[in-house]
Amino acid sequence: MSKLGIKDIVVADKRVLVRVDFNVPLTAEGQVSDDTRIVAALPTIRYLVDQQAKVILMSHLGRPKGKIDPKFSLQPVAARLSELLERRVVFATDCVGEVAQEAVAKLAAGEVLLLENLRFHAEEEKNEAEFAEQLAKLGDIYVNDAFGTAHRAHASTEGVTQYLQPAACGFLLEKEIKFLGEALANPARPFVAILGGAKVSDKIAVVQNLLSKVDSLLIGGGMANTFLVAQGKQLGKSLVETERVTLAKELLEQATRQGVQLHLPIDAVVAPSLDSESAQVVSIDAVPAEAMVLDIGPATRKHFAALLTDAKLIVWNGPMGVFERANFAAGTRSLAEAIANTQAISIVGGGDSAAAIAQAGLADAITHISTGGGASLEFLEGKELPGVAALTERDH
Repeated sequence: MSKLGIKDIVVADKRVLVRVDFNVPLTAEGQVSDDTRIVAALPTIRYLVDQQAKVILMSHLGRPKGKIDPKFSLQPVAARLSELLERRVVFATDCVGEVAQEAVAKLAAGEVLLLENLRFHAEEEKNEAEFAEQLAKLGDIYVNDAFGTAHRAHASTEGVTQYLQPAACGFLLEKEIKFLGEALANPARPFVAILGGAKVSDKIAVVQNLLSKVDSLLIGGGMANTFLVAQGKQLGKSLVETERVTLAKELLEQATRQGVQLHLPIDAVVAPSLDSESAQVVSIDAVPAEAMVLDIGPATRKHFAALLTDAKLIVWNGPMGVFERANFAAGTRSLAEAIANTQAISIVGGGDSAAAIAQAGLADAITHISTGGGASLEFLEGKELPGVAALTERDH
């Protein structure tokens, strides 16, 4: 870990400006319906409170498109955070300007302030210098603990560091970089990666990067269809990215050249449509012309589970089927169970895969569940994340 961490700096009585990821779902009544991301930030917040820092938290919520929109207010998040911390959390009705400055000025050591939604200002996503500088004026030290937004060069993740140093990573960000970084730089072997989700195009760079690192690659979900068509299979009405078939063929050839075992589904759960009640299991060589592949079948589930038994490191990103529908969730659930039953170090990318693990009640059996879907994907592609690159280097 080459970046400065919060334990490397004295924070007592300092104004510590912390970028957190409180982009959480709210109910129609404006209550937090899933506080996973808030809970993930607690170790950093509690540490700063215990060290008697003045803690100023900033986050975005939803997509208010640069305008004030009450339904995207962070006020309900402040209320939930207050319950979790068992202490008062002050809320400022803006993240810059007089309102924010006055709220910060009143903070005592060990107190916590949450600023209003950063994305109520269009300048946040545009990474405008003046806005970044206004944010920077609120703190003496900057901490980024929002892995979920570390792949975006926004004012609160990248721009602010031009005006506020030292810039350190919080415990959550540090943990993400440690697990994902070590998985790619120095993987335990056998290293098995599992990729799912709808589209090959979303994961091309990930496949290309992982082929030089893994021992086996398992591909399911809609993206597997394009690879199967590249092998000459007929998949009826299934989702296939026809413009990516040639590329899929090249990736299959690359896997062979590099000695990587690339495994695709051998059977599937198919139906005429998503809403159809008449799902059936067929061999991947016998998909009916009027049907579409919507999940991996039982033989594939068994095959994939067997391939995981001896793994020392497993990285999983993307569901095996349309897991939001009960009819087509069994493949993703069985994979989650198979991973949980291994002795391997297991890393699950955010988004749908993390949701599937939570649905199956298996979160405790996974070594590390990433809090950032897009960020973990870009990390697996081998890209440098702007929010991480902007942090202060540690003096070795």
